[in-house]
Amino acid sequence: MPETLRSCEHCGGDLPVMHRSDRRYCSNSHRVLAARARKRERDAVLAAEQQARIPAELTSRPRWVRHKDKVPMRTDGRFASVKDPSSWSDYAAVAASNTGDGVGFVLTAGDGIVVVDLDHAVEDGSVLPWAQAIVDRLPPTYMERGRSGTGLHLWFRGAVPHGRRIRKGELAFEVYSDRRYIIVGDRVPGTPLSLAVLPDAAGLIASL
Repeated sequence: MPETLRSCEHCGGDLPVMHRSDRRYCSNSHRVLAARARKRERDAVLAAEQQARIPAELTSRPRWVRHKDKVPMRTDGRFASVKDPSSWSDYAAVAASNTGDGVGFVLTAGDGIVVVDLDHAVEDGSVLPWAQAIVDRLPPTYMERGRSGTGLHLWFRGAVPHGRRIRKGELAFEVYSDRRYIIVGDRVPGTPLSLAVLPDAAGLIASL
């Protein structure tokens, strides 16, 4: 007959002399601590998996914030600002934080990163024709679905003098490279894990 477990799974200390056969911890507090440790391990695995789906060109920069209801937040729960670098963190810090609903990346002119944000571009899991036409005209690059599941973010190296919002009939998209933060979603399978260069971003976007 197997021996009854007689040591705490958290600290290794002895269990009480009189204990249930299925008891695993020497105290309730150690049971709670063990549960928290398991959660940290799960969160670390999930963070590593998510980081592997984001280009290193982004995760290597300290431009990260958390967000709640689309409002940028610091890792400690205070509000963040796209104009205040001291309110941003590196990727590891925001990935480890439980503040808010997820993570976002702050665009700054000095980084030379452009995001083309296609609104309401996906319906029933398929990219709509107008959105696909734009994607096809742009260089293959890292692309992700927005948190809503209906938008697309295309990330490039380049610059636009001013952010733009364009609406023409069913076509609706925004272009930013400075003083905006983008909620990071899920990478579209099959797209590059790198940012393509968009040499004449303003000119190309104006022609769409």
